Amino acid sequence: MKHLLSIESLTAPEILEILDLAAKLKATRGKETHKPLSGECWGLLFSKSSTRTRVSFEVGIRELGGDALFLSSSEIQLGRGEPIEDTARVLGRMIHGAVIRTFKQSDIETFAALSGIPTINALTDEEHPCQILADLQTIRELRGSLDGLKIAFIGDADCNMGRSWIWAAARLGFELRLACPELYCPPAELIASAQAAGGLISITENPEEAASGADILYTDVWVSMGKEEESEHRAAQFGPYQINDRVVAAAAPGAHVLHCLPAYRGKEITAEVFERHADAIFQQAENRLHAQKAVMTLLRSEGV
Repeated sequence: MKHLLSIESLTAPEILEILDLAAKLKATRGKETHKPLSGECWGLLFSKSSTRTRVSFEVGIRELGGDALFLSSSEIQLGRGEPIEDTARVLGRMIHGAVIRTFKQSDIETFAALSGIPTINALTDEEHPCQILADLQTIRELRGSLDGLKIAFIGDADCNMGRSWIWAAARLGFELRLACPELYCPPAELIASAQAAGGLISITENPEEAASGADILYTDVWVSMGKEEESEHRAAQFGPYQINDRVVAAAAPGAHVLHCLPAYRGKEITAEVFERHADAIFQQAENRLHAQKAVMTLLRSEGV
């Protein structure tokens, strides 16, 4: 693994290797003697706002022995129109790794190709691989295994989280049920490709049908970054796609509810359901640190 650009680009053994190392790093946090980023400076290039992603990467880089340099697009020439190709070739001569949070997936892929340094997708409009890895780590901790897993994703199934879950199902072979309005379904060709790769993926417009017997209920915000002008329309479309007591009751006994945050109580999830499952949700948030430390450790050990 030279970069982490998407879940689609990973193999099942690579995903499991990341999860195994993340568990080890979590168990030994504060006791590690190996510092794989010692003497290195990693750049965080962010075109989108962030809490969990920025903090977990900055802390993770420092715990691995490196230094973190935060570069907001509004503060560097990239934000004034410098091509990503030029930014990549400049930074590739100065920093040792890059964590990029931006809009276009192609920008991250171009940066990785031209910079010559390990590059991590910290969120694009297409995928959010770091979040999915932390989610899978959390599910293993909660259930003990990913075997026989049934996940119901309820909401905007064509967002970066929905797409990343589709590829996770394709790589690991678990069952993924997507509940979404017709206008917010992933492209048919994406579903077909993931199914051909081994994903057990189904789509319904009925949240309770998706939740029936599910081990994990998962949701995300209705309005992703960059879609704010659609807020009123999306609220009307997604009103029935809320994780509430009725949906939870349809799931398997002891099912867990996860949310990648930030959460808007009363919209995609009720306040009552959120608080009942808050321990798992914030465990999920914490695991961003450990999963990302595992990714950076593996990227540095294998090199580019």
